[in-house]
Amino acid sequence: MATPVPILTAVELALADRLRRGLGRMVNAVETYGGEFDDENLLEVLKRFPAAWVTFAGVKKTVPVDTRREKWRAEGSFVVMVGTRSVRSESASRLGGPGAREVGTNLLVYAVRHLLAQQDLGLPIRALEPGSVRTLYNSRIQGQAFSVFALEFHTAWVEATLPLGTFPQPVDPASVDAGDPTSGLDSLFARFGGQVDPATPQWNTLVMNYYLNPSQEAGAPDAQDVVSLTGATE
Repeated sequence: MATPVPILTAVELALADRLRRGLGRMVNAVETYGGEFDDENLLEVLKRFPAAWVTFAGVKKTVPVDTRREKWRAEGSFVVMVGTRSVRSESASRLGGPGAREVGTNLLVYAVRHLLAQQDLGLPIRALEPGSVRTLYNSRIQGQAFSVFALEFHTAWVEATLPLGTFPQPVDPASVDAGDPTSGLDSLFARFGGQVDPATPQWNTLVMNYYLNPSQEAGAPDAQDVVSLTGATE
């Protein structure tokens, strides 16, 4: 069984994977963001343009899904940054040029939004909603013009809470959905030595007693059904 990952990680990795496959030779690389646009790294990063980066932008709101507050819907955002450069002009870095590698950020903005809008990436999330597009850079450094835009995408997912005062329980491998990389995530608590509670005993049998006289419910029932939840009935 593959190691489960948080929904934030699953979405970030799935975004990068879809963009790698969809953008093809429009970019040299699609990666998760790791501070590449810090000032001291900027010149090195420019050598990799055109490129795209994906990062988690945060959760702005979390609201209960049910009245018992056992499940909450988190409203989160992710950002895709796209960057291109040109030795000719700032406008060429945005609009593109005749060269095969001069795609321009405007084309990448269109391509990324087209590839991601209304996609759920095969994950238990609300389909991605395109948001704002912001200019991060539109400048020149050491004779190279470059342009970088940040594209927001909004989504939501449901998070379950633990009953009051309890800790996670061991995860039954049979309950893990192999098609969902976030399934079975609570198994990580035991893996890293966190406290866990004993597994809740399985409910195997349901006993229903029937009384013709309600005032005699303390005695033996007039009839009884014993239902096995495994399928057999007595």
